[in-house]
Amino acid sequence: MAAPSLRVVEAGARVYRRTYRGSIISAFLNPMLYLIAMGIGLGRLVDASTSGPDLGLPYLTFLAPGLLAATAMQIGAGDAAYPVMAAIKWRKSYHAVLATPITVRDLVVGHLGWVTIRLTFVTAVFAGFMIVFGATTPVQAAMAVPPATLTGLGFAAIVTAYTARLKNESGLASLFRFAIIPLFLFSGTFFPVEQLPAGIRPVAYLTPLWHGVQLCRGFALDAVDFAVNPLISIGYLVALTGFGTWLSVRNLTRRLVL
Repeated sequence: MAAPSLRVVEAGARVYRRTYRGSIISAFLNPMLYLIAMGIGLGRLVDASTSGPDLGLPYLTFLAPGLLAATAMQIGAGDAAYPVMAAIKWRKSYHAVLATPITVRDLVVGHLGWVTIRLTFVTAVFAGFMIVFGATTPVQAAMAVPPATLTGLGFAAIVTAYTARLKNESGLASLFRFAIIPLFLFSGTFFPVEQLPAGIRPVAYLTPLWHGVQLCRGFALDAVDFAVNPLISIGYLVALTGFGTWLSVRNLTRRLVL
């Protein structure tokens, strides 16, 4: 990462040092509440049901890695939505940054660099809760953090590009309502994609979150095999991140420079 991009990362860290209290719930409490409510509460009903899905392992164990990837998606998309809109339209901090020698490319790379740090921290905390709840081992939890971070970074890159084109924030509400929430529900986080209707399964297999979920689940659990070769899923998410980064630079250049 070039020095100008590091200055953008530094700026993000300085702002976060003063605002981190507002993210404590999303970083610490949400993982614990998700695992308690869905993994333990609902999980007991699923495990006790004779008509429920035969997962071959406790529901909490099945659910936790999927929630790890889904949490990364939400953090990545969230950091690339309203904060980017605010920097463009309301606070106009991106205009101020571009008045310095920092270029749009430096700005985008630095923004995504800071999001990567945030994602690593949040997913590491979630992985710690997975260990505490007995869903996985410390080594396996640590192995699941990088693919979860990559999942969130892919969403951050593509959502940044999307936000850069918006004239108002109503498009962000539509994004979460019609894209992020359906992905959260139907990409294998809560139940195997194989239980979806046959016509919908191919769509689920093409979603970034499904690849992130299957990577996290494959690395975190000995009892679960990778649904596809992990290199394919990693390549998919890397390509998404690269394309989103390129598109973000293009869209922000058109919005703020040209």
